Amino acid sequence: MSGTVNVRLTVNGVEHTLDVEPRLLLVHALRDELGLTGTHVGCDTSNCGACTVHLDGKAVKSCTVLAVQADGAEVTTIEGLGTEDDLHPMQEAFWNNHGLQCGYCTPGMIMAATALLADREGEGMITEEEVRHGLEGNLCRCTGYHNIVKSVLDAASKTGEMVA
Repeated sequence: MSGTVNVRLTVNGVEHTLDVEPRLLLVHALRDELGLTGTHVGCDTSNCGACTVHLDGKAVKSCTVLAVQADGAEVTTIEGLGTEDDLHPMQEAFWNNHGLQCGYCTPGMIMAATALLADREGEGMITEEEVRHGLEGNLCRCTGYHNIVKSVLDAASKTGEMVA
């Protein structure tokens, strides 16, 4: 194909080679090229965080990253965190604490929350205020955040983080 660029990505542990237009956003590469629709397109302006994924271990809004910028990178999407039979502790905490309502923001919230806990590993107790601050870039129109924060604190306590 003319006008395309060859991009190699490791997504959820599987290596992929894609021919993409240079302007293709990572979120669209994940959804449209790889069929990983758990990463949601919310606002297309980086305001909502529904498209949050991990890029080389860091939470990024995939609507702000071009697929070509992720060449050679490791990407983890919500599909790569856990399975229906073996949920990631954060997924389980969201389930147990009703940290979702309509569910649209949930994959992005979970990806942001897991990165938040990973980034602060070993830093001692995490507070409700730190969780709220850490999730500021992710919007939810349904829950009022109470159960989302409760879910993150629950997951933190189960993964060895201390909760204040």
